[in-house]
Amino acid sequence: MRNAEVAGVLYDISELLELKGENIFKVRAYAKAARAIEGMTEDIEEVAARGKLTEIPGVGESIAEKIEEYLKTGKIEQYKELLMHLPVELHELLKIPGVGPKTAQLLYEKLGVKSEDDLEKAAKQHRIRRLEGFGAKKEENILSAIERYRQRSTRIPLGTALPLARKIMEFLKKSGVIDRIEPAGSLRRKKETVGDIDILATSDDPGTAIEAFVHLPQVKKILGQGVTKATIVTRDAIQVDLRIIEEKSLGTSLQYFTGSKEHNIKLRDIARLKGLKLSEYDLEEVATGRKIYCKSDDEVYSKLGLLPIPPEIREDTGEIEAALSGKLPELVEQKDIKGDFHVHTDWSEGINPLPEMVEAAKRLGYEYIAITDHSRSLGVAHGLSEERLLEQIKEIGKLNDKISDFHVFTGTEVDIKADASIDFPDSILSQCDVVMAALHVGQRQTRREITGRLIAAMENEHVDIIAHPTGRLIGEREAYDVDMDALLDAAASTNTVLEINAYPSRLDLNDVNARRAKNKWVKLTIDTDAHSTEQLGLMEFGVNVARRGWLEKKDLINTRSVKDVKFKD
Repeated sequence: MRNAEVAGVLYDISELLELKGENIFKVRAYAKAARAIEGMTEDIEEVAARGKLTEIPGVGESIAEKIEEYLKTGKIEQYKELLMHLPVELHELLKIPGVGPKTAQLLYEKLGVKSEDDLEKAAKQHRIRRLEGFGAKKEENILSAIERYRQRSTRIPLGTALPLARKIMEFLKKSGVIDRIEPAGSLRRKKETVGDIDILATSDDPGTAIEAFVHLPQVKKILGQGVTKATIVTRDAIQVDLRIIEEKSLGTSLQYFTGSKEHNIKLRDIARLKGLKLSEYDLEEVATGRKIYCKSDDEVYSKLGLLPIPPEIREDTGEIEAALSGKLPELVEQKDIKGDFHVHTDWSEGINPLPEMVEAAKRLGYEYIAITDHSRSLGVAHGLSEERLLEQIKEIGKLNDKISDFHVFTGTEVDIKADASIDFPDSILSQCDVVMAALHVGQRQTRREITGRLIAAMENEHVDIIAHPTGRLIGEREAYDVDMDALLDAAASTNTVLEINAYPSRLDLNDVNARRAKNKWVKLTIDTDAHSTEQLGLMEFGVNVARRGWLEKKDLINTRSVKDVKFKD
C-alpha cells in the first residue's frame, strides 16, 4: 500500500504552502487529507482505481487530482514547483526524520545549513540550540535523527507489511493455482516490524503458481525464480518470498518458517528428548526413520506433547514451559473487544462528525465508544475549550437519547502540561465519563520529570486512562525517558488504566511493557486513537500487541460489556 507515501507528500505540500505564505485553510486542507489517507486501511490505489478519492474525508477535487497524478507518474508538478522555493541543497535534508520544509528553511537561513553533514556539524557545535524554539533537547533529537537516517533499518512496520501480504495472498488465491496459503516469519508472529515478507503455499501446479507470483502488479524486480520458490521486490522496496510446499509438509514447514529461531531451537531439543527429529519437512522417529507428517503447525506441537502455542508468543520467553505444564494463557481475540475509549471527531482534529463515528463503531459490533477529543492547550489539534467540551457533552447526551443498543461515553484526551498540571480543572473533568490523560509537550524532559508528570496525572482522582504512555513513534521518535517500573507501580496503586494504542505507528504500550503491566496487575485497554471512521478498524494492531504481551480477555477493560465498564473499581 502506498498510503504512507502519498500522505507524506501531502504533508510536505502543506508545510511548503505555509512557508510560501498561502491561505491557512489551504495549508490545513492538505494536512487534513494527509491524516485521513495515513490512517486508511484500504489501499489508496484501489480507491483511486474506483474513482472514489473524493469520498475520503478531506479530499476534494483538487487534492484528488494531485493524488491521481502522483499514483500515475510518481510526481506532482505543484510539489516540484513548491520545492523550487527551497534552495535545491535543502531537498536532501527533507529525507531526515523530523526535518520538514519549515525546519530546513530556518536552519538554512539562520545557520547556512545546506546538507546532512552541515546539519550534523551545527548540532555538534551546539549552534542549533541557540535558535529560538529549538533548545538542547531538539538539537539532541536532530543528532539522533541523523544517526537513525544513516543506519536506517530496512525493517518494515507491521502496518505496512500486513496489508501488503494480505493483498498478495488474496491475489494468488484468486488466481486458482493456490490451494492453501499462509504468512510465516515475524509477520505471522505479528512483530511490530518485519525484515521481509515470507509466504508459504501449496499448489498442484507449483510452476504456474510461481509465475503468478512474479507477475503480481506490485512487482518491481524479480530477485530469484525457481520451480518452488521465488523472491520479488515490490514498488515499495519490500522483499517478498514465496515457497511452494508439499501439502503433507505444510504443518512442519509453517512451524519452522514462523520461528522464532530461539523458539525453534528449544522445540528441537524437546523433539530429541522424545526420540524425534524435527525439520522443516517432517517429524522423524530417529530409531526407525518413520516420517510423521502434520497438516497444521498446531499438530506439530500436539505430537511433541505440548499445547498448541499461538504464533504471537513463539519467542522463547516461557511459552514452551507453559505449554508443557498446560498453563498457556487464553489470549485475547479481536471478537472480545466491546468498545474503544480513544476516539476523535471533527470537534478537534478528527475527520468525521460524531454521528458517523458512532455508526462506524456499531458496524464493528461494538457496544460503546468514548469521545475523547483533545483539550484546549493542544492548539495544533484544535483542542476544545471548557465551553466547547461542555457543549459536546450535551450533544452526546442528546445522541444517547436517540440511539439504542449502543452507548457513547463523554470524555476528553486532556493534556498533561510541562509543569505536570492538567489542562482542565477538576470541575470540568468530573463531568466526563472517561478522562484520558496524555503527554504531547515537554517530551524531552528528564526521566524524573516525565515520570513525575505521568504519576501526578494518575494521582488525580478524575484521570481514568493514560494514553500512549511512552510516546514513541516507530521509526520516527524514541519513547520518552520514563521509569517504566515506577509508572507501572503507580498505575497499580492508583487503579489507573494504561492504554495499548493500536495506531500502527505507535503500538504503545509495546508487547514487552504490556506483559510487565499484566504481571503487576495493572488494568489495560486497547484503543485506536481513531481520527476517522476508517481508523476504528485499526483495532487489530492493538490486539496483536496484547496477544504478544500474553494478555487475556480479563486483563482488558474494553472487553467488558457496557454495563460492566468501570475505571476506578
